[in-house]
Amino acid sequence: MYINFKMVPKQNNIASPPQIKYYPCAISQGTIDLDQVADIIANRSSMSRADCYGVLIAMTDVIGDAISQGKIVNLESLGSFSPTISGTAADSPEVLGKNTIKSANVRYKPSKRLKKINL
Repeated sequence: MYINFKMVPKQNNIASPPQIKYYPCAISQGTIDLDQVADIIANRSSMSRADCYGVLIAMTDVIGDAISQGKIVNLESLGSFSPTISGTAADSPEVLGKNTIKSANVRYKPSKRLKKINL
């Protein structure tokens, strides 16, 4: 199995004079949605498609709830999901609050097993 890629030019404005370097960029081969994932799992197991779909939906709900509570969700061979925030700097901790937070996101860190998959 392999991933198609193309070379993309990116300019480094920090260097003097600015330099253009080329970096590999993965080319998507399409998407697979939740229904297709449920179908594949059902074909590889004794569960029905509906059962697989229900489990996957419940899993996304549980992951979302746990992350909103500030927990890290570790799914062993899949990887982990954790909440992250970014915000503006303050001169003292007393000034920090909700109004200094710019955004909240979810960070996904693949497992060692998933990273080792031969692409």
